[in-house]
Amino acid sequence: MQKDSSRSPSYTVPCDDYVHVVEFSPFSSGAPASLLAYGGNQYVVVATCLFQEEDMEVEGVEFNVLRHFHHELRVDALAWSPESRLDRIPTIRLCTAAADRKLRLLTPDLQDRHEVKVIEGHTSYINHLVFEPTEGKQIASVSDDNTCRVWDLDGNECVTLRLRSPGISVCWHPQEVMKLMVAEKKGTIRFYNLVRQEAILSLDCGPLMFADWCIPNTIKVGGVSGNDWLIWDITRSSYPQEKRPAHIDKARLFKWSRANENLFATTGYPGKINSQIIIHHLGHPQPVTIGSAMVGSGLSWHRTLPLCVVGSDRKLCFWMTEM
Repeated sequence: MQKDSSRSPSYTVPCDDYVHVVEFSPFSSGAPASLLAYGGNQYVVVATCLFQEEDMEVEGVEFNVLRHFHHELRVDALAWSPESRLDRIPTIRLCTAAADRKLRLLTPDLQDRHEVKVIEGHTSYINHLVFEPTEGKQIASVSDDNTCRVWDLDGNECVTLRLRSPGISVCWHPQEVMKLMVAEKKGTIRFYNLVRQEAILSLDCGPLMFADWCIPNTIKVGGVSGNDWLIWDITRSSYPQEKRPAHIDKARLFKWSRANENLFATTGYPGKINSQIIIHHLGHPQPVTIGSAMVGSGLSWHRTLPLCVVGSDRKLCFWMTEM
């Protein structure tokens, strides 16, 4: 695999406004196409996408908007429920976070109406959220109020985990549903047992911007700190096994591929001159960068393809990677 310092997106899709956050559904839609949602200033769009790598009859990407609806404030974070499917009776359910410290559980009917359940309780900015990945009956969120909170779909607070600094990301692994991984800004990543509501393992580094739990391999955790990306093997040490510089001007996001445990992407800070997406591969004697390009906000990987998406100014940019 050759190093490519600047590669154009494999596909682009035009949007009406700046895209602040974008997420593929990490769950099967029950149909050939994947579900994708993106949001920005007072809007959320739900769509399906099917790529030529999945269907030879598709030219490039087949992108269909299912719903475009109003959101009271800018969308700052977004998560899909595993209940979202397109087979049988189509069901869409996702949750958003906004600057008013509230979660909004959205259940559009794909026609004219959508139900909005407002969930309140956080006392500061919400940084990240995720659904319980098997049944989708709970939502976990982390905030600058130094808590991770778990909610039911009626908005009741079921669990409150007190943190020592702002929570920046939370992961709920489909193979470890009784555990939550919570990353804190000061540089600690903890795994919590949800039954006992206590930490059972912790990882350490410098101040963190984001961390992610590898879906194909549960012992791998990755994150970004300063300009660097970091990789932990949780069976070996509480400190990173690998640390490499990635971005000239501060890294912002780290996301593992869902299709390959050696593939991940990082982004620079939105708004910076050198804000980039960089796709990395660990399966070489020396880890290499296999593509980079200027980007905007958000980052998400396709459920089965080595393909990631990033939001930008009035477009979505997709990169397909050779594994």
